[in-house]
Amino acid sequence: MTPTEPTTPPAPAWPGGRMPALYLGHGAPPLLVDPQWPDQLAHWSADLPRPRAVLIVSAHWEAAPVALTAIRSAPLVYDFYGFPAQYYSLQYPAPGAPDLADRVRQLLGDDTEVVQSERGLDHGAYIPLLAMYPDADVPVLQMSLPTMDPTALLSLGRRLAPLRDEGVLIMGSGFLTHGLPYIDFADPAGAPPGWSREFDAWATEAIERGDLDELADYRSRAPGLRFAHPTVEHLVPLFVAAGAGGDLTGSIDNPIDGYWYGLAKRSFAFS
Repeated sequence: MTPTEPTTPPAPAWPGGRMPALYLGHGAPPLLVDPQWPDQLAHWSADLPRPRAVLIVSAHWEAAPVALTAIRSAPLVYDFYGFPAQYYSLQYPAPGAPDLADRVRQLLGDDTEVVQSERGLDHGAYIPLLAMYPDADVPVLQMSLPTMDPTALLSLGRRLAPLRDEGVLIMGSGFLTHGLPYIDFADPAGAPPGWSREFDAWATEAIERGDLDELADYRSRAPGLRFAHPTVEHLVPLFVAAGAGGDLTGSIDNPIDGYWYGLAKRSFAFS
């Protein structure tokens, strides 16, 4: 056991069994009226064990050191622009998760600073949760992305992995391709560009082979990277989920695939 992975006492096992760790594409607010995707997310969540709480890491909150949202019911952050007014009145009054916040601090140990924030849930958290748990009856805690470094995020996920046996659904929320400057917003069902298809295929194959080294070396190996991820914040939540899910050594499912406005909406469950 290295100093960066402190020993912590186990918590009682969750009667529903071990939770998977997820990486999913969260979409913009219009996801909620898409004819297909909300149902896919709803069916996926219905097939999962019922979580005690959700710990979510979103592409839209970068902060170091590690920060946690308000531990009581968190307000929403309408961190988008140019959408119809209806999306700025969305509500998701999920319970807070103070016990989970304490447990995260315990798992990350004395050598990792964790700060409290009054920031609310951003759309990378509440848009998919509105589709997956629309009754807002599962406690939710959001954690910031403290770095873009894959190795550090894998380590962070590994430290959080014991939460899976405690009824916590760990979710990395991003988008497997996110080349917004290079897509046509006129047609959500349009054919995906080649760079989106190529990056999607490359990442999926690496994950299904369990090749974490290739995945973590995406800057050198991924095809079409500069178009698929002009900035990488929508990709790197994958590494938190992969670390928490066992570094691609367990079973892997990708229950949602396809494209939305040409972007790969593929999602993964690491069991």
